[in-house]
Amino acid sequence: MQKLLVLNVAALGYDLLSANAITHLAGLPVRSLATVSPAVTCTVQATLRTALPVCAHQMPANGLYLRDLRQSFFWHQASSLVKGPRIWETFRAKGGRVGLYFFQQSLGETVDEILSPAPIHTHGGGMIMATYSHPPALLNGKNPLPLWRYWGPLASPKVGRAIVRTLCARLQSGNAPELLMVYLPTLDYDLQRYGTTHPKIQSNLREVTTQIECLVAEARRRDYEILIVGDYAITDVTAPACFPNRALLAANLLNVRTIRGMLYPDFHQSRAFVLCDHQTALVYCQNEADRPLVRECLAALPEVEHIEEHMAGADFQLTAKRGTWFAYPWWDKPQQAPDYATHVDIHNKPGFDPCELFFGKTPFQSSTDTSRIRGTHGRNDVPVALATTLQISATSLLQLAEALRRHLDS
Repeated sequence: MQKLLVLNVAALGYDLLSANAITHLAGLPVRSLATVSPAVTCTVQATLRTALPVCAHQMPANGLYLRDLRQSFFWHQASSLVKGPRIWETFRAKGGRVGLYFFQQSLGETVDEILSPAPIHTHGGGMIMATYSHPPALLNGKNPLPLWRYWGPLASPKVGRAIVRTLCARLQSGNAPELLMVYLPTLDYDLQRYGTTHPKIQSNLREVTTQIECLVAEARRRDYEILIVGDYAITDVTAPACFPNRALLAANLLNVRTIRGMLYPDFHQSRAFVLCDHQTALVYCQNEADRPLVRECLAALPEVEHIEEHMAGADFQLTAKRGTWFAYPWWDKPQQAPDYATHVDIHNKPGFDPCELFFGKTPFQSSTDTSRIRGTHGRNDVPVALATTLQISATSLLQLAEALRRHLDS
């Protein structure tokens, strides 16, 4: 049975590597590849796993708004959220085994091994750090990841080191699955914090190339073919963030509840809501008749470059102009912010919040200052990097996923 390691490296942009004179990864020449739209983690990984466009796999962002519940869901891990057949189905039917490590929406996936961050949120508001393992014996009850390094103010390349150590140990133990699909988030954090030209980025690049080399060397010793690919390229923030939900609130299209002076969204009475996710945003209208008014309201925002209709369950998808991004807040004054605004709370916030990468006024709070964000992504007009031992001529990530399917079927 053929063996293949697919290493999906967050924020591995082709231009970033070129600007830092990196032409090879683990000895493999680097070439450019067009990514998908929107260029965000969950959408890219869903495409890699299905070789389907967004309209088919139905994962248009890192979060979703479920109309029946009138509730947003960010970073939920159920594999059933990603629709469509997987690229490995024929491979597994022939006896090949698949390991999915640290991919989003991986829990319950039809594979042989799964590792994923899965902390337990306790009743008192605390958190028990834990890694989901299938089968349970895969980690022998241990938690190999410093999850406070995975996201939040303490997020750092150290989490990548832990992922590489875990996968190298899995390879060394013998009998690892023939298809390994691994996510490596090392580059993501400082690029969002500081942008692409900050001095910290060079050390991050040295770190990620070392991590890639370690894992690839271990896999090559066991006769694995290699495919290294980025998911999106981060570009510099050069203008203030855009706040589409503030525009909806001002136009009486978004309703809020005032609780102890804090403004919470009332999705049950709102006529529209924008689910913000980096440089793209999904717009949901409760009534068809409001669509023209909502579109007019959001099209008037100077940061909005493009509006696309009917995007995977949403009424519209917004794309930000290059240099800016969409922030989820609907309030103007700090005292109006809901309680979760100053905490790392990726599931409750109805929108992606990169401000969580910074401490707030105290070490017990995260920042709400959008001006601190210096890097963003989501547009698909900047290529990602690809390096592989396979003979693949794909020029886009969707073509690459289809080529992987054919390779596994052969």
